Amino acid sequence: MKIRIGIGFGVRTNLNDGGFLDVVDALEELKYDSLWLSERIGGAAPDPIVAMSFAAARTKKLKFGTSVMVLPGRNPIVLAKELATLDRMSNGRVLPAFGLGAVDPHEQQAFGVARDERAKRFDEALRVMRACWTEGSVTHHGTYFHYDDVQVLPKPIQQPIDVWLGGIAPSELRRVGRLADGWLPSFVTPDDVAAGKKEVERVAAECEREIDPEHFGALIPYAHGPLPDALVAGLKARRPDLDDVGQLVPQGWDALVQMVEQFIAVGFSKFVVLPIVEPKTSPEWIDHLAEAAGHLMPMQT
Repeated sequence: MKIRIGIGFGVRTNLNDGGFLDVVDALEELKYDSLWLSERIGGAAPDPIVAMSFAAARTKKLKFGTSVMVLPGRNPIVLAKELATLDRMSNGRVLPAFGLGAVDPHEQQAFGVARDERAKRFDEALRVMRACWTEGSVTHHGTYFHYDDVQVLPKPIQQPIDVWLGGIAPSELRRVGRLADGWLPSFVTPDDVAAGKKEVERVAAECEREIDPEHFGALIPYAHGPLPDALVAGLKARRPDLDDVGQLVPQGWDALVQMVEQFIAVGFSKFVVLPIVEPKTSPEWIDHLAEAAGHLMPMQT
């Protein structure tokens, strides 16, 4: 397996000014595989499409993805055009990961999609986008979208663009098996992903599909010090089955490296690591990335 390690910026990142480009330069210089941008309308995180475009123009090798971009509420034709254009201009470095969006009434209001419609809109929008990337013209008549002979150009360099999905709930695992090219869950244990991988592969086989063995990854939040109380409370609500939610967030470099190794042992090879408490300034970010590279880059193959 090709082990690849990227860095994620969280929804509360303040890297939304000129310092963003300094950090992107450091990621390229330190040979990280990828940069992943989170999306939150009401958060300080930069818009993923805009930030990825800046990163693409600044770099030659760094890949860039979304962790995750909210699909329900977007026009799938327009988004397909945007991502295909970015993929061509970056020579095939786009790694889109989509989600349903945060369970937050303000975020749902911003995207204009009722909570009970999100999953169905998601599935249909993704089918439309794939058709835009691979077919000469698109004719589609579904529940939410209707198109007759719509041509979307340019086509992306990647054929097809690989779409990554996250989630660990049973319904989310089934969606990955039915629709995704890769799986990138977060806040999970090695045991979680080992069981989830089997379910994803089972559903994919039922749908006469196959997930590339190289396309199983994980987003791993990490910390250096006690976890924030709000995070612990949220994790306990999210994972009441765990006696110690701290095992979802390795603390310290040695613990992070050990968790990556445990994921590799169960067949995972693509990783996005994300600091729970981010550095406050771009110089602090650059120092942090250099220190992290000393521990993580020897694992990258």
